[in-house]
Amino acid sequence: MIFVSTYEEINEQDVLKDLRYLVLLSKQYPTINSASSEIINLQAISNLPKGTEHFLSDVHGEYEQLVHVLKNASGVIKRKIEDIFGNTLRQSEKKSLSTLIYYPEQKLDIILKQEENIRDWYKITLYRLIEICRHVSSKYTRSKVRKALPKDFAYIIEELLHESPERLDKHEYYGEIIKTIIDIDRAKEFIVALSKLIQRLVIDRLHIIGDIYDRGPGAHIILDTLIDYHSVDIQWGNHDVLWMGAAAGSEACIANTLRISARYANLDTIEDGYGINLLPLATFALDFYKNDPCTGFYPKFDTEKNYSVNEIQLIAKMHKAIAIIQFKLEGEIINRRLNFNMKDRLLLNRIDYQEGTIELEGKSYKLNDRSFPTIDSKNPYKLLKEEHELMEKLKSSFMNSEKLNKHVRFLFANGSLYLKYNSNLLYHGCIPLDEDGSLKKVKLRDKEYSGKLLLDRLDILAREGYFHKDNPKAKLFGMDIMWYLWTGPYSPLFGKEKMTTFERYFIDDKETHIEKKDPYYNLRDDEKVCDNILREFGLNPEEAHIVNGHVPVEKKKGESPIKANGKLLVIDGGFSRAYQGKTGLAGYTLIYNSFGLLLVSHEPFQSTEKAIKEESDILSSTVLLEQTVLRKRVGDTDVGAILQEQIKNLKLLLSAYRTGLIKEQNKD
Repeated sequence: MIFVSTYEEINEQDVLKDLRYLVLLSKQYPTINSASSEIINLQAISNLPKGTEHFLSDVHGEYEQLVHVLKNASGVIKRKIEDIFGNTLRQSEKKSLSTLIYYPEQKLDIILKQEENIRDWYKITLYRLIEICRHVSSKYTRSKVRKALPKDFAYIIEELLHESPERLDKHEYYGEIIKTIIDIDRAKEFIVALSKLIQRLVIDRLHIIGDIYDRGPGAHIILDTLIDYHSVDIQWGNHDVLWMGAAAGSEACIANTLRISARYANLDTIEDGYGINLLPLATFALDFYKNDPCTGFYPKFDTEKNYSVNEIQLIAKMHKAIAIIQFKLEGEIINRRLNFNMKDRLLLNRIDYQEGTIELEGKSYKLNDRSFPTIDSKNPYKLLKEEHELMEKLKSSFMNSEKLNKHVRFLFANGSLYLKYNSNLLYHGCIPLDEDGSLKKVKLRDKEYSGKLLLDRLDILAREGYFHKDNPKAKLFGMDIMWYLWTGPYSPLFGKEKMTTFERYFIDDKETHIEKKDPYYNLRDDEKVCDNILREFGLNPEEAHIVNGHVPVEKKKGESPIKANGKLLVIDGGFSRAYQGKTGLAGYTLIYNSFGLLLVSHEPFQSTEKAIKEESDILSSTVLLEQTVLRKRVGDTDVGAILQEQIKNLKLLLSAYRTGLIKEQNKD
């Protein structure tokens, strides 16, 4: 990047070299005045405080908690209210005001029934909300705020934001706007609009560090929410890429998504969320497993879900049926892709079906379930005709689900395996390493990749697996790569030697359940290792951080989310209820504002209903990780680098105008 601070520093050679581009730029800025105005505007923007970034990870379908955390911005809104009204409002008033901003429609319905003097309440509340709005919009240009304004009230809000009621010459004007809003019965709608504007302005950019899908009940609701969010990026998790592979048509990925959904009694996401018909699977399961109790496949479910005995038994049969199909389909991929080095996961051929045992690593284990009605012991990976027909129907449903594919296309358009953003490196799982901390070399077809090049190549292959239409071989390899990203030994999204799914179902001995992690997880507390990873991705270790998810931080055991002296931050702390007993909390989020980095830990979220009626927010604790001596400005960010490049080019255009190389295009 070249920063040109004055007109005199312009090099004539630079002008001549970029003349063709400058001619095009002159179409947008046809005069010296227009180019000069834009330079002034961009330079001013560069000196505004940087916007607040919000980081979340491993939300796993917990849509109620996610939506609440987005609404309260991990406590940012509460802090803004405290900054503005710290000594002028009681705690109960601050609490009510916070809840109103989070859930304006629902809270207003309650207030309208309870409040005796609603006009006074409207007047006081409108003044308070406008004050908050003015505060949170102060770091943005008027143009940016204008674009965020709700269309119905854009002009009025803009007037109120930029006029102060304390100014004597504007006092009556300001007050009359508020009075008229109430008189014409638009106060309710205006409060809703202001509340949603505050929610939008407190967060400039949202980062989701993977694993939106599985376990919780509403991944599809989360994706709908994110699609409508004003600025978001996603670093894929292995659970996300599994669903992406399923939408692409990978039968092994489809079987895995169905198995996990059955395991957590979360088939509603499949059926109601994505309109995928599970009757063929239910029929198949009842036909082949009607006399099998499938007790080892009973689902894990929340106490809130009220299933009958018959429903639980049906889910268990569906669960086992699709698990067996999964093992067969995975066997096909492992045999097809020998360079995946996953032959150790071919287990169906190691079973002694008469004795009910299996041999693993030279040791024989007794199976806790010997019923395999769909497996031919002589050819265990061959699908039955009925299994093949079932998978064809399911594949058609997944590939033709309009909503699922809308969500998957959004994940591809707004997501990637990693992201470099404002000196932070974001990825879900790990960077595969050898035991000595060096980058692991992974062979894909005939070439070895490691570090950044490995993630770049896998990203491309995953996209080919979904989008490639003209080359069936390339598409198939891409789909197999998506499955590998879900479970492969050197997958940067999985980060373990193996996924012991079969062992957990069929073998009681827990020594077989162990999944050895990539050396990365033992080495990520080493500052030198983190520095090397940051350099590999072109970042300066002196100022950059790694933001990581995937493996829950077990606070109950004293584990810290802060690794390598603050170089690496793990923000998976148990957002999913399935992990909260293990972690001892309900997740971490990260806030990066112009003053520094804040790590926020959350207690479990009870419900949206309680949050509205009882004004119960998530109890959160904030730790200041880093505080800058000088407040960070837009000019210090990635956007700032782009702005400086634009300023440089506009100054070159000014030079071209002033030297006559390009003529002004006055239209007067």
